[in-house]
Amino acid sequence: MHIVILAAALGLIAAATLTLPIGASAQGYGVPAGPKIGEMEVKAYQTIPKAKIAVQLTSDTHLSRELRRQVMVRLSKRGNEVGFSGGNVMRMDVSYFDFTDSGRGDYGTQGGQPSYAAPGSNPRMDLPSNTIRRRDGLGAPTSVPTLRITLTLYATDGGKVLWAASGSCATQADKAQNAGDAIINRIFDSADKSLTGDAGCPL
Repeated sequence: MHIVILAAALGLIAAATLTLPIGASAQGYGVPAGPKIGEMEVKAYQTIPKAKIAVQLTSDTHLSRELRRQVMVRLSKRGNEVGFSGGNVMRMDVSYFDFTDSGRGDYGTQGGQPSYAAPGSNPRMDLPSNTIRRRDGLGAPTSVPTLRITLTLYATDGGKVLWAASGSCATQADKAQNAGDAIINRIFDSADKSLTGDAGCPL
C-alpha cells in the first residue's frame, strides 16, 4: 500500500515538472531578467507620486553616492522633496562588474579599493586575494566591464512597489560615473510610462 502511494506521489511531481515552461527553473521562475547591456527598462505601475522620497543605497560606495546625487536631482526636478529618510523609499542598487583580465595572465581579485574609487574615498578593508574566475575554467559571462543601476520605489504604507527601473552600460571604470549619469537621465526622461529602450550609454 505504501509503495503504491509513493509511486503516485512521484508521478504527480513528475507531471508538475513537465508543466513548467521551457527554460524555467525553480529558482528563476517568475523573475524577469534585467535589460540587455546598453538598454534601460522602466516599469511604471503608477506614476511617481509627488511626495517625499528617501533614496537609499543598497551598497555605500563612492560611485553609488555620486550617482544617487543625480537621482535626487532628477526627482527634485519632478517636484519631489528628496532626502535620506522619511516618505516613500527608493532603493538604489549600483553594481560595477569587471571580469575581464585586460590582457593580463592573472584575474581580478577581491579586496582593496575598486578601480573606480576616487581619491579621498573611504578606505576599504583588504580581503584575502581570492581570484575571481569560473570554477569550470570557461570564460567570463560578459566580455566587457559593465555598470548596472536598479531603482525600486516602495510605498510608505505596506511596501508596495510603485515604480521600478534599471539600465546598464558597458564602460571602463574611469568612465563609470558618466555612464551612470546617462542611464539615470534616460530613465527619468521616460519615467512616466513602462518601456524598454536605449540606455544612452556614452561612446
